[in-house]
Amino acid sequence: MAQQYEFAGHSGSPMGADQSAIVAAASASLACTRSPRAARDAVTMQATNTPVFAGWDGSILQARQLQQQLAQRVVLQDQVSTAPQVLAGFDVGFEDDGQTTRAAAVLLDAHTLLPLETHVARLPTSMPYVPGLLSFRELPALLQALALLSRTPDLVFIDGQGIAHPRKLGIAAHFGVVTGLPCIGVAKQRLAGSFTEPGPERGEHSPILLGGAQIGWALRSKPRCNPLIVSPGHRVSMQGALAWTLRTLRTLRAYRLPEPTRLADRLASRRGEVMSDVQGDLLG
Repeated sequence: MAQQYEFAGHSGSPMGADQSAIVAAASASLACTRSPRAARDAVTMQATNTPVFAGWDGSILQARQLQQQLAQRVVLQDQVSTAPQVLAGFDVGFEDDGQTTRAAAVLLDAHTLLPLETHVARLPTSMPYVPGLLSFRELPALLQALALLSRTPDLVFIDGQGIAHPRKLGIAAHFGVVTGLPCIGVAKQRLAGSFTEPGPERGEHSPILLGGAQIGWALRSKPRCNPLIVSPGHRVSMQGALAWTLRTLRTLRAYRLPEPTRLADRLASRRGEVMSDVQGDLLG
């Protein structure tokens, strides 16, 4: 069955040619903010009332209100297929001195963690960096990259926050609610909450708390490295997010990142070809 998308409160069409057209049309309508100073008062965009951000007036205030509304739709229950076949990893980088947003997507075999296909989507950068509003900057390009995949992933990993966010709607949660796909956020740095430093060994972890409620995990994925910030994005439980992240850490080489976001990060940052990188691991 084709995956049905719902863009911020209104239904879209199934993934495929129609979905690609919707994402492309919405993303093409984005315009760069004229100055960082203006962005502090209003994120001046032409993306309002598009399928991606339906009803958004372009202001920071309303963006935060939309985050609070969409956060109510996050599902924190495990709804991942009992026999997942493919995983996906996504990350975002920037080119042309930040003028172009580069979203990388990697589809992996769920059993071997080997990449099946890779794609890069490029769109004009639509707004400057505003703390806590990363998804409004990166989501259009990520949706474009998703539309390039030949198969719908059973589970998505995104380099960024899930609900470990001041308003509990980081990029992985926003992406999950918009697409309906099970999603996990794996970030390199904490954005919200506090935690006790986990033990030094790989796999040790501690809860991240915000206002007395758990919003994620601090996971030591590699000895002598800072912990990762792992949190559910959508249709994944707190325990499920931790278990899946541990499951996708490669044991052959002690990488810090789980394989889906490690490969996507490599592709987004243009540090190397994903296929040759994996081949080197297998030979080494």
